[in-house]
Amino acid sequence: MRFPLALVLVLLLSGAAALAQTPETAEPAAPAQRAAKARERGYPPTLMADRVETYKTVGDESLKLWFYLPENHQPSDARPVAVFFFGGGWQSGTPRQFEPHCQHLAKRGMVAAVADYRVASRHGVKANACVADAKSAVRWIRQHAQELGVDPQRLVAGGGSAGGHLAACTGIVPGLEEASEDAAVSSVPNALVLFNPAVVLAPVEGTPPLNPARIANLRERMGVEPTEISPYHHIKAGAPPTIIFHGKTDETVPYRTVELFTAKMEKAGNRCKLCGYENQGHSFFNFGRDDGSMYRITVKAMDEFLVDLGYLRPAPQEE
Repeated sequence: MRFPLALVLVLLLSGAAALAQTPETAEPAAPAQRAAKARERGYPPTLMADRVETYKTVGDESLKLWFYLPENHQPSDARPVAVFFFGGGWQSGTPRQFEPHCQHLAKRGMVAAVADYRVASRHGVKANACVADAKSAVRWIRQHAQELGVDPQRLVAGGGSAGGHLAACTGIVPGLEEASEDAAVSSVPNALVLFNPAVVLAPVEGTPPLNPARIANLRERMGVEPTEISPYHHIKAGAPPTIIFHGKTDETVPYRTVELFTAKMEKAGNRCKLCGYENQGHSFFNFGRDDGSMYRITVKAMDEFLVDLGYLRPAPQEE
């Protein structure tokens, strides 16, 4: 199914990726009220991680990374590392989403982590703050590579939906960094693994223009001009090698958007593989979804991508 690009932003502000879950005229909840509601929903989550670190403190909020380590991992190992960002429309979500992916990679010999980041429902922030947190997480891992036992030049950023957008931003979108951090340490990962990512957040040349009211609404939600935070609009040569997993019937983040993104990446000379799946909608890849087959299929393809990059050894059955 192909959607006019003028509908893309409308879809990103509705359905499963909705940012407006309350009337726009409603008063925002106070921080204490947001925190209480978050606790009622089981946040922060309890994860079965091997190591937990705070990568960033904003006011009273400590943002954490949960690490999953290969058996007998040592600081001297210098293994490749992946960090995943959960989906939820920049509005909600849980780091628990990518715990199964991290557990898989740890068993395969790679260090993997899930990252918390600020979202609108819990912290009252806009999407630009989410991007800043994601870049902080990548930078923190690279800064602490030696003590973590990871290779700072084999760092993968991944995520789903809005989390896929954040991962793509770390690799492609300039700026939106925390001014207090050491810019000499790069926040750009070495590879991207994106699951139904939101990568087109502004009109594309040659497509019908959006209604000005829609653009104003998106600007308010993003916290910056839409083009500033839209990965598609910042693609240039030298972007990290990328793999994208996307359902062809996704009505939240239309498949056409990742087709455009992939084509532009390839035109710029970047490696970008798009894995499209028939009759699959948004979040089709999640662990526990339906019969679990799409989780297994996409994890296998992720695994093969990382093997091809030299980040993993071939799976035992392939040796």
